[in-house]
Amino acid sequence: MIEGFVALYIFMLAAFTGYEVISKVPVILHTPLMSGSNFIHGIVLVGTMVALGHAATPLEQLIGFVAVILAAGNAVGGYVVTERMLEMFKTSKGDK
Repeated sequence: MIEGFVALYIFMLAAFTGYEVISKVPVILHTPLMSGSNFIHGIVLVGTMVALGHAATPLEQLIGFVAVILAAGNAVGGYVVTERMLEMFKTSKGDK
């Protein structure tokens, strides 16, 4: 039971630290950081695929499959959002 409390404490500490760090990022740096976070989401996707490969029971396989789908959607969505953000910085052909 104590291990669950330690895991919950670590999760809460990570969530608080993440919020504090992200809230201090200037607006101009959001696009480069979004690209960096997409790299991390790619690593999460690989991790979910490895976990799915080691799944033994049908329940584990179902949870792993859902995790792979969500991780893939997160990674793809991040790249789509980054591309849209970068489009805002491009000048149109008539504005030279």
